[in-house]
Amino acid sequence: MTIADLYRSMRLIRGFEELVLDLVKHGEVVGGTHSYIGQEAVAVGVCAALRPDDLITSTHRGHGHVLAKGAEPRRVLAELLGRRDGLNRGRGGSMHAADLGKGILGANGIVGAGAPIAAGAAWAERRSGSDRVAVTFFGDGALNQGVVLETLNLAAIWRLPVLFVCENNGYATTLPARTAVAGSAVSRAEAFGIHAESVDGMSVEAVHEAASGCVAHARSGEGPALLECRTYRFEGHHTIERRFRLSYRTPEEVEQWRARDPLLTAGAELSDEERERVDAEVEAELAEALAFAQASPPPDPADASRYLYADQAAFGATS
Repeated sequence: MTIADLYRSMRLIRGFEELVLDLVKHGEVVGGTHSYIGQEAVAVGVCAALRPDDLITSTHRGHGHVLAKGAEPRRVLAELLGRRDGLNRGRGGSMHAADLGKGILGANGIVGAGAPIAAGAAWAERRSGSDRVAVTFFGDGALNQGVVLETLNLAAIWRLPVLFVCENNGYATTLPARTAVAGSAVSRAEAFGIHAESVDGMSVEAVHEAASGCVAHARSGEGPALLECRTYRFEGHHTIERRFRLSYRTPEEVEQWRARDPLLTAGAELSDEERERVDAEVEAELAEALAFAQASPPPDPADASRYLYADQAAFGATS
């Protein structure tokens, strides 16, 4: 994959998230979202190391992961607007988007909850004789979740083809990671005998290279791996944070990280002409996505109980 390809994917996620912030501001996306702006290099670098049939689980901050894995922007946007043509027919919203056809097992509003799902999927794939790899994204706050530690243990014992990707953006909501996480993500994985690396999460090329090695490690039968990506979110934990004007990061700190914006770094490797062409293509794609999402009708209230179960007939449902 070329740097132009990586830049385009990051540019799509950045534009998508900026569009979503505007839709939240105007009340079209109800309830707010968790912006991924600033962390694009992680999703793009990791997903570029995967095959189309590999699997991922995501987090409450999952738009970037879903788009990087190949979900259609217009259907993701329709999902956020709660429309029928959304990825999950408007039922999932911002934190629960899934696209099984793309290997996206789902975003998840529960911190760390994607880890055991990915491990279970990896176990099933290995049992079936497949060499597919499962990736689970989680934040630094999830390092203190028991379910993540339990999953690291089982994945190590069973030598599952799982890549644990810790997006360490320095804050669990508003709590600085340095005051809440003992040791490090790498040291915790190594305690279970799991191969672990830490990488600059603001460099898409560095993330891609490291992720490619970890994925190859897992696919070859060597067991799980963990990749810590040191990154930063430029926006707050949640869009509602703007309303409360929370202050827990200094302007200087935010500016220091903005100076390392992964789009600026990757974009600098392109010619002005090429970068402008990609930017224009992405803007056109997002404009089409917005028109598609806004034209999609809302779900029929009469269908409120549909899709509660994977197989309704098995549960005796009649509609």
